[in-house]
Amino acid sequence: MSRPHAAELPLVRVADLEIAPAEHRWLVRQLWTRRAVGIIGGAPKAHKSWLGLDLALSVASASPCLDRFAVDDPGTSIVYLAEDALPLVRARVAGICLHRGLPLASLDLLVITVPSLRLDSPADQARLHATLACRKPKLLLLDPLIRLHRCDEDRSSDVSALLGFLRELEREHNVAIVLVHHMTKRRHADPGQSLRGSGDVHAWLDDAAYLTRQNGSDRFALVSEHRSAPAPIGPIEVALVSRPDGSATHLEIVGESSPGAEPSAPLPPPLTDRILSALRGADRPLARVELRQTLRCNNQRLGDALAVLERDGSVAHSSRGWTLRAAPPRSEL
Repeated sequence: MSRPHAAELPLVRVADLEIAPAEHRWLVRQLWTRRAVGIIGGAPKAHKSWLGLDLALSVASASPCLDRFAVDDPGTSIVYLAEDALPLVRARVAGICLHRGLPLASLDLLVITVPSLRLDSPADQARLHATLACRKPKLLLLDPLIRLHRCDEDRSSDVSALLGFLRELEREHNVAIVLVHHMTKRRHADPGQSLRGSGDVHAWLDDAAYLTRQNGSDRFALVSEHRSAPAPIGPIEVALVSRPDGSATHLEIVGESSPGAEPSAPLPPPLTDRILSALRGADRPLARVELRQTLRCNNQRLGDALAVLERDGSVAHSSRGWTLRAAPPRSEL
């Protein structure tokens, strides 16, 4: 029996695969890696949605998550909160902005407003693909997973198909995907084993942040795990706090990490900063190949970084190469 004609699968030598240097690893340093799929997990009323909004707002505003964790790769965030009315979503985001002194109107945070979104619906899957292709966000927050499908969470085949679609979104659109998900009442040494439903969920994730209540108090322990990066410093206590008048409600770190934990080593500067430094030290325009050799970086990553710098007016390109863009005359300022 003859096989139908088919094109060969794309191949590349292992030595030519992109290297992921440390400075390009994090979306939000120590909390979430770039283009990672994962879970914010916890029991009901564990402030999972507050953490998810804080993460999305931080990426959209380039302000530190929980006022501590720096954003290394800011950009548009898109959120969908299936259990919260739109005015409540606005109020929560406005409260965090008030706390940080951020203007709400300038925030690059987009909210999906449909009354229902089903990740197992072909029609909704197509709309999500179209939305991400158009908006090109850095982060997509979906909250909570249980309201976003009609699958049986205990059936591995159902859950696998759902998670496979989300991985497809991540790979096609280079977006980090954060799912808010419930944990069962059963306690495990590894909190990932307490996530509701099939064990496929824990096996699927790249990153996770777990919130567990501290001895019946209003404080929660925040811990995280990463597939391809070191975990941050030990468990951190957080609580939902407000000003005396009840405004500016936000999730805040109220306790330090566990004793004896070592702080993470500082990360190298982002590639964009290294490009600017190289051009600043050059006495002539630099060709792209020269920049690549000097910075020892992947050609695609270099192109993406140059495009960002050119778009924001930091660099200019000519037939001679790349240079820093000259400041405009004072009359134009």
